[in-house]
Amino acid sequence: MTPQKSPSAPQPASGPDSPFDPALADAGRIPTLVVLWGLFTLSSTPFLGRLLQGETTLFAQNVLYTCATAVLLVLVWRGSVWAWRLTVSFSIFTGLVVFVVGMLAGANSWMGWLVSAAGIGFLLLACCLVAIPSIRSFLDSRWAARRRSTPARSRP
Repeated sequence: MTPQKSPSAPQPASGPDSPFDPALADAGRIPTLVVLWGLFTLSSTPFLGRLLQGETTLFAQNVLYTCATAVLLVLVWRGSVWAWRLTVSFSIFTGLVVFVVGMLAGANSWMGWLVSAAGIGFLLLACCLVAIPSIRSFLDSRWAARRRSTPARSRP
């Protein structure tokens, strides 16, 4: 006879298919927040720098991009898997493009090296969202909690 699990037994924080330790979920709260703030800072710094210099061309478009970035990162924090996937994809793509553009500009100016460093920053932060066990455990726990709180939809 196999032992039965009681329905009130606590479920693991991360899903059963997660390779990450659920005990690390609490330890991943602060690193996840730091990574998300880092991504927001890297993505909004060029706009804020131009704004401080008095350049207001494309102001509405840049505000829209900054708000959309903030919404996407908040959705990652709240446990949206598709927002996490988009964030990682956009960060890797942006990091590669910014790095290459910075290297091309770095041949003529020291500012190109700074731009390349920003590209590497995007790449590193995206890798942190994927590969650091405490961050993934925290995100897995958010995903599992979101899955449990959402009612299952019946299929026709």
